[in-house]
Amino acid sequence: MVAAITISCPKSSVLQNPTSLKDPCSSFFGGSLKGVPFQLKPGNKRLDSFSLVVAAASNTPTTTSTSSSSGGGGRFYLNFTGFPFPLGPFLNRRTIRTEAVKGCIWLFEQEQALGFSSVSTNIRMTVIKLKSGGLWVHAPIAPTEECIQLLKELGAPVEYIVLPTFAYEHKIFVGPFSRKFPRAQIWVAPRQWSWPLNLPLEFFGIFRAKTLKDEDMSTPWADEIEQKVLSSPEVGIGPYVEVAFYHKRSRSLLVTDAVIFVARKPPECIGKESLLASAKNGLAVKILSKGKEVPQEPVVDNQMSRQKGWERMVLQILFLGPSNLLEPNASFAQMSQKLIVSPIVKTLVFSKVPEKVRDWIDSIVRDWKFKRIIPAHFAAPINAGRSEFLAAFAFLDELLGERYVTRPSLSLLFVSIMGKAASYFPPDDMKTLSSLDQFLVSVGAVKKTVSGRKKTS
Repeated sequence: MVAAITISCPKSSVLQNPTSLKDPCSSFFGGSLKGVPFQLKPGNKRLDSFSLVVAAASNTPTTTSTSSSSGGGGRFYLNFTGFPFPLGPFLNRRTIRTEAVKGCIWLFEQEQALGFSSVSTNIRMTVIKLKSGGLWVHAPIAPTEECIQLLKELGAPVEYIVLPTFAYEHKIFVGPFSRKFPRAQIWVAPRQWSWPLNLPLEFFGIFRAKTLKDEDMSTPWADEIEQKVLSSPEVGIGPYVEVAFYHKRSRSLLVTDAVIFVARKPPECIGKESLLASAKNGLAVKILSKGKEVPQEPVVDNQMSRQKGWERMVLQILFLGPSNLLEPNASFAQMSQKLIVSPIVKTLVFSKVPEKVRDWIDSIVRDWKFKRIIPAHFAAPINAGRSEFLAAFAFLDELLGERYVTRPSLSLLFVSIMGKAASYFPPDDMKTLSSLDQFLVSVGAVKKTVSGRKKTS
């Protein structure tokens, strides 16, 4: 998310005891500037109460593993590609594996940095074990020795490799990853494109790929995993394309960049060096300090410094130019611990094609009874269902001036209130992003709004 300009209501409450994720998927197994179209890319408990809880991210994974080659061994990965900024880390990527659903879903995470800056977030690959005994891999990450070893420890062959988006930060790893598993089928989101040159998939090392189609029941995994494609009209240089998946047995919704949940604490895969670098009062902090004097004091390696570094990273990823990096606490509190659409995606993409996005999310909510959400960045799994998902997109109601009857009846009582909390972004922090959007519209780089709904006879 940071790679492609990657991307609470006050005192909003969150679930303190997230849903246990230890339920097996099946007795068969025996009982875990973002993609903007013009490439500024920047246990078994259920939610029993809807109060004003938006969502809760699990912070107690069932297992956490790293390869036996500790101390950086097996983590080498050379990468200097990326436009307009290369995607770091450039030489060393640690992989963290967690078990999200026992014996069924695993999450693999690595750090992802924007160029040579101190801004990092996590990038996530999700692996699902199918009834066949094979593995279905969603959004591959860098195939370091450590990553591949952690995957092989699951003791099952990789059958399918899925690219659920057009975004470069996910596309770049599909080719190298697939070469580690030459027998696996590769499936990609439709309407692939790149910028500044619209290069074919083969240029990225992706060969013999099949195209994901909306609600396609002919895929080899259709009995277990369903899919819905968001393929928007072009709002500028290219379209926004993302495929959502629903794993029926575990009731898990997989998305790439549609929604995020920023946890209070940084992901484990982000190293302390990155956090401490972000905690330093450098040029960005001086520019975004609201005119206050910026002290030039050394950064001490402690929990407070690491937390400040994480909060600064988040605000830069979400807003590009937040109002106050010197004192990030207040803005960070507003943006964390709730399910949201990232400000960049909301402003530069979804707000421009509200009809198309509304049709997509209403179809997801109508057909899929999910209880957890797994995005490709920030926290996961998120204990959230259809009401929380709809609330994150409440801003579409203001743009469209209508409400859809396809929503679950129970959700109608809560979505409006919850949506105001989920869609509230500090106005001062939004100024840079809003100004950028206005500029891009004024010079014709992007469109203000685009109708994307198919006409019905």
